Amino acid sequence: MGKVRLADIAEKVGVSAVTVHNALAGHKGVSDEMRFRIQKEAESMGYQQPVPSVKKKINGLTQEDIKIGVIIAENYLAQYATFYWKMYQELTIAASEKGCFTMVEVLKKENEKLTLQLPKVVTDQSIEGLIIIGEIDKKYIAKLKRCIQIPIVFLDFYDKILAKDAVITDNFYGMYLMTELLFEQGMEDIGFVGSIYATSSIMDRYCGFMKSMLEHKKKIWPEWLIEDRDEFGQVKFELPQKLPKAFVCNCDLAAGILVQKLSEKGYRVPEDISIVGFDNYLYPGLADMKITTYEVNTKAMTKVALNKVLKQIKSSKAGRGLDIVSGHMVIKQSVKMKQI
Repeated sequence: MGKVRLADIAEKVGVSAVTVHNALAGHKGVSDEMRFRIQKEAESMGYQQPVPSVKKKINGLTQEDIKIGVIIAENYLAQYATFYWKMYQELTIAASEKGCFTMVEVLKKENEKLTLQLPKVVTDQSIEGLIIIGEIDKKYIAKLKRCIQIPIVFLDFYDKILAKDAVITDNFYGMYLMTELLFEQGMEDIGFVGSIYATSSIMDRYCGFMKSMLEHKKKIWPEWLIEDRDEFGQVKFELPQKLPKAFVCNCDLAAGILVQKLSEKGYRVPEDISIVGFDNYLYPGLADMKITTYEVNTKAMTKVALNKVLKQIKSSKAGRGLDIVSGHMVIKQSVKMKQI
């Protein structure tokens, strides 16, 4: 049997990996009963606590003293609470394994868009580096970079001028692969669900979809390009009168809503219309259908982002730039596959 991980214990007990970590590390926030259950399960599974490494000093601090600020925009916690909160949890575990700490702050919408008020974790000057999860307003980024001197790394967002020190998933090629899957199954009339100009990630995914369509010399009908969110980032959309044989959705949330809307109109997925998504994360209860999707490797992304920040804290000459972390396709139930 291989090495027992926190995630293995979490799956057995039915809690998150963060809860397991807190219980075994003696941190607060876990009841005595749950802590006992987790400790007993860890013992029975043969879990070995990591041996503490020799403390490394970075700019006069031991690595255990380093605090990394984390910012998540409020609007993402409305629609994408589970996905981005999962990413933050992965980041917390990675930081714990490195012996440093994370301090999260939610960026209020009025601060991001109107007042441009800096986050408390920054103004308190209690952090040595900052990770921003998800895309935020570029004016706000510009102010942050003018006002603070600590390293900033962007996670799941990239901009060639303001946010070029970043870690993203392979949005372009991942969505290209998902579209190619539909062509391989004999589907040629394909639509796209996603507001192309809403985020850089959606635009990259649309471009991957476009590459596949152009390679197959297929026309992209305007009515099959469906805007899926409003000005506040809320995901909602309506279906056109005439429908294609398949849809490529910019995320699993949009795919899950699409399954519901098609069902209301009497269409079956995948018998009548096939659907692919992106992320491999769908809210429990949103749709019974398991979406064929491209899984984002959040664990690897958070580790890369953390390492980038720590290297830059250690040395201002540390390499900067864009890191792309590949995910992989996950075949589930929402695509009508050819019979072999």
